[in-house]
Amino acid sequence: MSLSGPAQPAPQRKRSFARIITNLWLLAALVAMTLAISQQRPQLLDPGNIATVLRSFSIMVIMVLGLTWVIASGKIDVSFMQVAALANMTCAALLQQGWGWGAAIAAAIALGLVVGLVNGGLVARMKLPPLIVTIATAGMCASAAAALGKGTVIRIADPGPLRGLLETTLFGAVPVIVLPVLGLCLLAWYAQERLAMGRYIYAMAQNEAAVVAVGVPVGRIVVLLFALSGASAALAGVLLAANLSSGQPTIGGAYLINGLTVVLLGGMMVHVGKPNILGSVTATLFLGVLFSGAALLGLPDYQRQIIQGALLLTGLAVATGAARMHAHRRKGN
Repeated sequence: MSLSGPAQPAPQRKRSFARIITNLWLLAALVAMTLAISQQRPQLLDPGNIATVLRSFSIMVIMVLGLTWVIASGKIDVSFMQVAALANMTCAALLQQGWGWGAAIAAAIALGLVVGLVNGGLVARMKLPPLIVTIATAGMCASAAAALGKGTVIRIADPGPLRGLLETTLFGAVPVIVLPVLGLCLLAWYAQERLAMGRYIYAMAQNEAAVVAVGVPVGRIVVLLFALSGASAALAGVLLAANLSSGQPTIGGAYLINGLTVVLLGGMMVHVGKPNILGSVTATLFLGVLFSGAALLGLPDYQRQIIQGALLLTGLAVATGAARMHAHRRKGN
């Protein structure tokens, strides 16, 4: 008598294998890339370099946390990087005027929250296109950031308690800031994958009218998502102020392509075509290792930008293709 259970049907095994590949391919690519680069440049795995990568990873993850949900809902926010720049300059300017770190941080994050609420209100209540709205607010935030420092950098004499989180490391390689960031990501993942709001976010991207028809307060959710995007970007700006010991009005420009790349690239795993927290976290680390490795290999900036542009286009193509396939299946039903 055989004690083994019934064999799993071949189609089911194939589907399970395909699901694993879909969920983990970017993580596997990250490991493979790390091993390949470290074979050529062992410095990639030096504790100091790992700490630098993880420090940048933590700030970037915070910056795109809210953006991930906005794009997952079918909207777009291109003001996040300038909100970070404005919060960065606001924090530095208030510290220069004698404010304490606690008050400066609270004011900077509150300012980002206000910008997010304005974005969400204009999109949800006035039905304005989110791309146009956030382009406009990005421009205003960039101008306000420049005005705070009269176009120059504001130096911070005392980097405050946040510098300790950024500089103190565990085992010489893991900055302490990584721990609260991963905890925040875990909460965001749980909300998106296990709570009703997460299902509403995904459903809004597929058919917002149907979500409205069943009584879901879509307008309030849109305002909330943009508010979270503004607040998380502002928090990243504050962390940048502590990390750089300065407020820099032009700091936001470098984060636009980076932010969109990690969100869209992360949307190619777990839920193909749907930006998600786990994907954004993995893609952020992937991009950090890629850039660090490219620098160690001596690749010029233009080659790194070409690689990043290719990743962005790939993520956009996969997201668009997945949306079209879903629409086709819906029509077929």
